[in-house]
Amino acid sequence: MKKLFMLTLITGLITSLNVSAQQDKSKRPSPPAKVSQILSSGADISIDYSRPSVKGRSMTQLTPSGKVWRTGANEATVFETSKDVKIEGKTLPAGKYSVYTIPGENEWTIIFNKTWKQWGTVYKDTEDALRITVKPDKSDKFVEMMTFDINKGGKVSLTWADTQVNFKVK
Repeated sequence: MKKLFMLTLITGLITSLNVSAQQDKSKRPSPPAKVSQILSSGADISIDYSRPSVKGRSMTQLTPSGKVWRTGANEATVFETSKDVKIEGKTLPAGKYSVYTIPGENEWTIIFNKTWKQWGTVYKDTEDALRITVKPDKSDKFVEMMTFDINKGGKVSLTWADTQVNFKVK
């Protein structure tokens, strides 16, 4: 009976440690990050995402041109706004949205999808709330891990490798 009790106790401890390690998202190869900003309109916007690394690959390998890309890693990247906002002049109602993109050499389509609480590779265009098109730029410096930034003026930047994609939120 003592052996069975000890075995059960040890198994429980090991399971508990494994579950705890799996839930620590900061240990993932693509760790989580979050940026937020309160705009002059009073809208509080945030982007919660995971940061994949380039690891010597080209942008064409990482973000295939003309195909929907999950825009991050792991769970879907989540864009949240506390109030209705205009993104590149188009209205996006307050709420949470997953972010997908369709990269291209001369333009990128940024997609805000209504289904936000999901693994990042699940995408249904019937759930799109908004699509905008913007021009990509070369970034000033090479960025190994994908990064989002939001400045006080509402400019949102997605930077990865030598590419930067910006859009304006008001």
